[in-house]
Order: sequence, then structure tokens, then C-alpha cells
Amino acid sequence: MLSTLESLLRRTRQHHAIEHATLHVLAARLPGRPLSGYSDPLGFTIFGDVDEADVRRAVGDALLRLQAGESGLAIHPNCGTGLVVSGVFATLAGFLAAYSPARRLDRFANGVVLVILALILAKPVGLQLQEYTTLAEVGDRWVIDVRPFVLGNLRGMRVAFEL
Repeated sequence: MLSTLESLLRRTRQHHAIEHATLHVLAARLPGRPLSGYSDPLGFTIFGDVDEADVRRAVGDALLRLQAGESGLAIHPNCGTGLVVSGVFATLAGFLAAYSPARRLDRFANGVVLVILALILAKPVGLQLQEYTTLAEVGDRWVIDVRPFVLGNLRGMRVAFEL
């Protein structure tokens, strides 16, 4: 039996995987459309100008494809996990350069090189880290609602799952 915290984390990881898979499906069907997402224990939110029917079909197809074993759909190159890794690596590189014993101009040049290397390394590390922030085993997830929202100029869809 999973604890409440373990259950919340598992659902969030599953929703994160379904969100990514849905974004992959939408990107293939609506190329060039800027979309992003955010997952939580209750579901996920797609931000962007997209029709409810398109999201409903994409979520359904994403779930079916994940359940059929297409676990690669759970990994997305533009995931916020990668942005966090990039930020952490670049910050650490900047600290290394700033606190090195080199002269000021050399520290700056070293910092540029270290930050570039950090950003190059961050991409594969961020993709690998998604193996832990997503869970493609989604057979126990059922969509209960897809609902559009508008907050000022921000539009999107909220996808909710059964608890």
C-alpha cells in the first residue's frame, strides 16, 4: 500500500508523462503552435491557444500510446526539468569561475567557457532526469474532465484525472 505522499508523487509523475505525450501528439497535429504544460497530482494544464476537441483527442491518443509501450513519449526536450538542470549547472559554473584565483578578465573568459560547457552537459542530464520525474505506466489513470480556461490573455486547457 502506497503512503499518501508516495501516491501523490506517483500520480504527478504519471500526469507529467501524459502531459509530455499529449504535447508530442499536439505538436505533430498542430506544428508550430506554441504550447506548454504543467503537471500536478490532480492532472495537468496545457497553456496555449488550442481547441478542447484537439486536446481531448490528443490526451486519449497519448494515453493509448503510453499504455501500448511508447514510453519515449513521456520524455520531452522542452521540459522544465531540463531548464532547472540548465539553471543549476550554469549557476555552479558561474560560481566556479567567479571564485577562481584567476585575474578578473580571465575569470570572465573562464566563466563563459564553463557556462557554455554546463549548458551543453545540461541537455542530456535533463533528459535523463525525466526518467525520474515522469512515469509512463499510466494504466490506472482515467480522464474525468477537459476544460478550457482563460485568465486575462492566458488561454489553455485543464485536464483532470480520477483520484
